[in-house]
Amino acid sequence: MNQHAMPSEIDTSSVAADELKQFIERIERLEEEKSGIQGDIKEVFAELKGRGFDAKAVRAILRIRKQDHAERQEQEAILELYMQALGMA
Repeated sequence: MNQHAMPSEIDTSSVAADELKQFIERIERLEEEKSGIQGDIKEVFAELKGRGFDAKAVRAILRIRKQDHAERQEQEAILELYMQALGMA
């Protein structure tokens, strides 16, 4: 068989169908869980908005908290420099 065979030329007996099916089913279950978690996050945002918090500000804080300290400091320094250049600081 050609080393670079087209998918239609591949011997289907070489595909471990049961293993492939298990991977597909795992991914499907994880996608369902992800959907549920995204729904939960949406509910939390609705609750915080209902309590008077600003959702945009909270999302910005979440983005910032994901960054490591050095990356955050560098980004803040660049932002400050640009704001000064524009007369905004």
